[in-house]
Amino acid sequence: MSKDQKYEYDSLPIPSYEEAIASRPSSSRTHLTSDVSDDPEGQALLQDERDAAARDRAQSGPHGYHPPTVESVRNSVDDLYSSPPGSERGSLEDLRGDLDQMDVEDSSQQASRSSRLRSRFSKPFSNLTRTLWSIHLPFRRFWPSFKFTINLNSARTSFNSNGCIILLRLFGLLLVVAVIYVFVVSDVFNFNSRFMMGQTYNAASVENFVQGHVNETNIAENLKIATKYPHLAGSEGSFFLAKWIQQEFENAGLEGIDLDEYQVYLNWPKADGRRIAIVDPPDLSWEATLEEKFDDENKYTPAFHGHSKAGNVTGHLVYANYGSREDFQHLEDQGINLNGSIALVRYYGAESDRALKVKAAELAGAVGCIIYSDPADDGFLRGAAYPKGRFMPSDGVQRGAVSFMSWVVGDVLSPGFASTPKMKTRLSHEQTTGLPGIPSLPLAWRDAQRLLQVLEGHGSKVPKEWIGGVPKVKQWWTGDEKSPIVNLMNLQDENDRQPIYNVVGRIFGMEEPEKKIIVGNHRDSWCLGGADPGSGTAVFLELVRVFGELLTFGWRPLRTIEFASWDAEEYNLIGSTEHVEDRMDHIRGNAYAYINVDVGVSGTDFEAAGNPLFERVVMQVLGRISDPVTNETLKDIWETKNKRFAPLGAGSDYVAFQDLAGISSIDFGFTGDPYPYHSCHENYDWMTKFGDPGFQYHKILGQFWGLLLLQFADSPILPFDVEVYAEHLAGYVIDLENYAKSKKFPIDNNASGDSSVNLTPLYNATTKLRANAEQFQRWPKLWHDAVWGAGGFENNIIALQRMSHNYRMAKLDVHLLDDRFGGGIPNRTQFKHVVYGPQLWSGYDAAIFPAIQDSFETRNWTLAQEWVERIADIILDASEKLLHD
Repeated sequence: MSKDQKYEYDSLPIPSYEEAIASRPSSSRTHLTSDVSDDPEGQALLQDERDAAARDRAQSGPHGYHPPTVESVRNSVDDLYSSPPGSERGSLEDLRGDLDQMDVEDSSQQASRSSRLRSRFSKPFSNLTRTLWSIHLPFRRFWPSFKFTINLNSARTSFNSNGCIILLRLFGLLLVVAVIYVFVVSDVFNFNSRFMMGQTYNAASVENFVQGHVNETNIAENLKIATKYPHLAGSEGSFFLAKWIQQEFENAGLEGIDLDEYQVYLNWPKADGRRIAIVDPPDLSWEATLEEKFDDENKYTPAFHGHSKAGNVTGHLVYANYGSREDFQHLEDQGINLNGSIALVRYYGAESDRALKVKAAELAGAVGCIIYSDPADDGFLRGAAYPKGRFMPSDGVQRGAVSFMSWVVGDVLSPGFASTPKMKTRLSHEQTTGLPGIPSLPLAWRDAQRLLQVLEGHGSKVPKEWIGGVPKVKQWWTGDEKSPIVNLMNLQDENDRQPIYNVVGRIFGMEEPEKKIIVGNHRDSWCLGGADPGSGTAVFLELVRVFGELLTFGWRPLRTIEFASWDAEEYNLIGSTEHVEDRMDHIRGNAYAYINVDVGVSGTDFEAAGNPLFERVVMQVLGRISDPVTNETLKDIWETKNKRFAPLGAGSDYVAFQDLAGISSIDFGFTGDPYPYHSCHENYDWMTKFGDPGFQYHKILGQFWGLLLLQFADSPILPFDVEVYAEHLAGYVIDLENYAKSKKFPIDNNASGDSSVNLTPLYNATTKLRANAEQFQRWPKLWHDAVWGAGGFENNIIALQRMSHNYRMAKLDVHLLDDRFGGGIPNRTQFKHVVYGPQLWSGYDAAIFPAIQDSFETRNWTLAQEWVERIADIILDASEKLLHD
C-alpha cells in the first residue's frame, strides 16, 4: 500500500478522527484520555492535575491510514478453603491466637492499618453526610441557626412551641447514627451476601450472571470490527482501534480511562525497498514475489520483519534447516563455508524464536537471512489430505519481529525505563543488544521452492530430518560457496519516536480500591489479526461489556479491575513493557495479579500457562465450563489429556509483569492445528470457516476468563495457593540437578569450589519455604471456619488481618526479585525474577532459575555457585516475609 493511500472513514465502525481527538485530558498523565467518571470512589482515586499537552498531541495525531514511517508519523470461598467437620481451631479466639503467633499484627504496620481503616470509612461517612444534607428532613432547617452565640430566649420559645417535634426529630437522628454504627463503624460485613443500592448480591449470583451473559454474537461482531483493516503497531489502523476500544470502555461505564502515549522505535519497509532474487548465474535469474495474493490491496500489509536490520546484501545461498546454532554447527562440521552467505532457514523447529534464527545466522558468518514457512510445519504434510485454507497457503507469509525479546524486552532503545514523550535519553541502534546485525525477510514456500531447487548439487545432501514439505523439490542440498548468488534487499523507514497508544480503563474496588487485578490483551496485529490477537480482543471487549452491565445493578468488586489494551506487542512486547516501566513502584505495590489473553481462539484445545499460584483456582474454574462439542467439562478434558500447567516464557504481554515487576501472571486460550499465523490470510473469514465458525469456543473462553477474574477481584481471600508454589520450587531444584547431570556439569552437593556447583543452599531454602507456606496456608482455613461459620460476618480486626494476608500472599513474587542496584540476570538485567525468565536462546520458552542456567551455558561454575547462593538467600527472605512482612 502506498503512503498516500487512505481509507474511507465512513466505512470504519469506529469514531471519526474529529471525534477521536475530542477527548478531555487525562488525570495526572500527559496522555490522551476520556472523560473521567462521576463515581465518587473513582474521583477519589484520580489526581486533579490536567495537562493540556495531551490535547495538542491528539490534534497533531495521525490523519488517514499510513504506515508508521518518519513521514506519517467466586465460586464462593466454601470451595476454596474448607476445614474438616469438627475442626478444633474454628473459633474466633483460636483464629486470633494463630494470627498473633504468625505476627500478622506486626507493630510496624499499625500506622498504615489505621490509615487504611480511616480511608475505608471516610467514603461511607462522606457519602452519607452528603445524602442526609440533600434529603428534606424536618430537622434540617434548624441546623443553620446553630452559631457560636445562641439566643437562649429564642431557643426556649421555639422549644416550648415545637418541643415534641424536635424530640422526635432528635430521636430520628439518633436512630440514623445507631444504624451507621451497626453497619459501618462496627464494620459488620457479610461476604456471603452484600447489600448495595437496594440489591443483594452473593458470589454465586454474580458468577452466574457473568457466565450467563457472555454472548457469542457480540464477540463475532467485535471480531468483525477489529479485523476490518490492518492495524500494525504505530499505524492509523491501531490508533483508530484504540479510539474504538476507548469508546467501548466508556459505553460500559468504566472509570479513569486513559489513552497513554509512548514514543518508541519502529520500522516499516520502503516502497520497492525489498527484494530476494537470484542474480548469478544469469541463466537462473529469478525474483521472489514476496507479497501475498489479495484482490483488495487495503486488506494486506507488506511482508517484512519488525525491527529488522536495513541493508542490501549479496552472497551465496546456504540452507540451514531451522536455523538453530546446532544446525549451523552441522554445516560448519560438513565444511560448508558460511562466511558472506545468505542463510535460508524455515520457521519453528529446534529454534522456535525467529529473532534467534537471525542471530545464529549472523554468528555463523551469514550476511543475510531468509525465513520461510514450510508446509511440513506450517500447513499440510506432503501427500496428506487437508482442508484447503485451513493452514498456511502457498503464498502465505509469516511476518513477525526479529528483536531479541529474551535479551531486551520493550522498546529496544530504552531498556529499563519508559519511553514517555518527555524522556530524552535513549540508546543508539548500535548500543542496544536487542537488534540483529544482518538484514532478514520472511518468505512464502511458493518462493522458497525455487531457492531450494537451485541448491541441488551444491554442498551435500541434507540429513533426513532436514527435509521439509515443500513440493517439487527433488533433492534437498545444503549449498556451499559455489551455490547461486542471491541478493537480499531490505530498505526501510525507521522512526525512533513513533507514537503508540495503550488504552486502560478501570472498575474501582469498594474495599481496597488501590489494589488491583490487571486484565490485558494486545490490539496490534501484523495484518488483520483474525486469531492473533483479534479473537482475544473480541472476547476482551465482551468481558468489558458484561462487567459494565454488573455495574448498572450496583455491583462493585472488592478490588479494582484494570482492563488494558496494549499496543505494539508484536514489536517486542513494547506497549505492556513501557506501561510497567512507567509505573514500576506503583505496580509492585498494588497489583495483585495479571491475567493475559493473546490468541484467544485458534482451535478447540484449552491451554494455560502461568505462575503455580494460579494452578488450583484454574482447575476449579475449568470444572464449571463445558466443551460445546463433547459436553465434558474442560477440567475433565484437561485431566484426560494429562495436560500440564506450564511456566511462562516470553511470548506475550505477561513478561513485564511476571519477570520485571514480580506480579504473578497467567496466560490462556484455545489452540489447535497450525493456522495462517501472522499472515493476512489470518482474517475474519478464516475464523468463521475454520477457526471457530459458531464462536462457541470464544464464548466459553469469555466465561472462563470472567469467572477467573471474579475469583481474584471479588473473593475476600485471594485464591492463590502458596503451598503449590512452594512444592513447584522444590521440584525445580531437583529438575535443575537432573538437567545439569545430564549435561555432565560438575554438580557436587557435598562441597563447592571453582570447579563444581553445590545446590544444597537451594534445597535448604525451598524446604524452608514449604514449611512457611504450610503455616501460612492455615490462616484462610481458620478464617473460613470463624467468619463463614458465623454467617459471613467479620469485624475490623479480622478484616485488616485478611487484607494483610492477601497482601503478603500477592507479594511473594515481588520478594523473589533480585531488586538490588544492578541486579537481575547477568547481561540481561531487565529480567529481575530469580525463578522465572525466558531462555537465553529460546525466547518463547521458560527458563527456571535463568541466571543459573545462563551460567551453566557459559560453563562458569564460579558464577553459577554465586547465583545458587544468592537465589537461596532471596527465597529464604521471601519465605520469612510471607509470615512476618
